[in-house]
Amino acid sequence: MQIPNEALVIVADGEGARVFRNRGDERRVSLHQYDLLELMNMNDDGPAGSMPDGSDGYRIDKATFAKQLALRLNDAALKQEYRDLVLVADERTLGEMRPLLHKEVQGRLRGEVAKTLTNTPLAEIERILS
Repeated sequence: MQIPNEALVIVADGEGARVFRNRGDERRVSLHQYDLLELMNMNDDGPAGSMPDGSDGYRIDKATFAKQLALRLNDAALKQEYRDLVLVADERTLGEMRPLLHKEVQGRLRGEVAKTLTNTPLAEIERILS
């Protein structure tokens, strides 16, 4: 996967996301973190998609975060805040986000990595993405 300079790189799971910009180029990834997102106002938002009967609060919170992240990416794309996007998240979070992503986000998506890397050191994330 080639990650263009200034690409937005989101490393997320159902509990939070690290937001990076690639300061390198397509040959050498150099990520710089500039934000950390966490679940907020969970009582105001519902989960992404429908939840099976018997879902516990923890699982509902994770689905709600996936929805909040997708909506945030939609808003940023519509405001032209990024040209290129790479999503790194566990399979469940990616699956919950995909149907919520606006066509503007989908058009900017340069790749997905289905791994949980939110607590992984920066150098290791860069190695995996290179």
